[in-house]
Amino acid sequence: MLTRLIPSSQEPLPVIGLGTWQTFDASGKAAYSQLSQTLDTLHVAGGSVIDSSPMYGRSEEVIGDLTAELAARDSFFYATKVWTTGRQAGIQQMEASLRKMRRARLDLMQIHNLTDWKTHLDTLRDWKEAGKIRYIGLTHYTDSMHAELERILRKEPVDFVQFNYSILDRHAEKSLLPAAADRGVATLINRPFTEGNLLARVKGKALPAWANELGISSWPQFFLKFILSHPAVTCVIPGTRDPAHLADNLKAGEGELPDEKTRERMAAFVQAL
Repeated sequence: MLTRLIPSSQEPLPVIGLGTWQTFDASGKAAYSQLSQTLDTLHVAGGSVIDSSPMYGRSEEVIGDLTAELAARDSFFYATKVWTTGRQAGIQQMEASLRKMRRARLDLMQIHNLTDWKTHLDTLRDWKEAGKIRYIGLTHYTDSMHAELERILRKEPVDFVQFNYSILDRHAEKSLLPAAADRGVATLINRPFTEGNLLARVKGKALPAWANELGISSWPQFFLKFILSHPAVTCVIPGTRDPAHLADNLKAGEGELPDEKTRERMAAFVQAL
């Protein structure tokens, strides 16, 4: 698994992680068995990032339940979010996240969709100083909020920014990705398949023959390799509950990445479909 450095610490981070929106909001023995296999698949392939939120139903609790049973539980990079208004409500929610995820300390706490971000940012700095969290981040998932994310990260010191970016949704390239690189902020990429729209677009269609030159054997790998080839991208977090799907995604984090000319060739090919 390739890694990229977190600029604020120079810690290496595996480039493919796991999102948990919808996919880990589960219960029951069968669901837990599958999701445990998914987490094991992430670990065996060299991945570490697990991204969650209180917004994602039972996801935090499920992550806590499952990782508590894994020998590799301390090798994961646990990321979640605060998603409420008011300082005390934020503290209570974050303390609940620690309990649900069964962690004494979380790797990354993010302000979900910039909800009451000024209030929570002060709290997160206090928590980081106290050692309750290692990194501070901001998130959103729409192009319309990229300018606001950029404005904040240019003004406030944060470690991570999470946002949407894909081969046919390249708005982040205009300013947000360059700003993150300029400010030394790590990036987590959500919606890499535009919530499945990209996969529907290519269903039943063959990969270009030249994709094999990059070790690409599936469309998810094609889309993820494109994202990872941008130098300002730190980690992509596609969501899945299926260990086989995750294993396929994780292969995008291995081997050669496209150069600029090949990136444009990839985007043009998909655009023409």
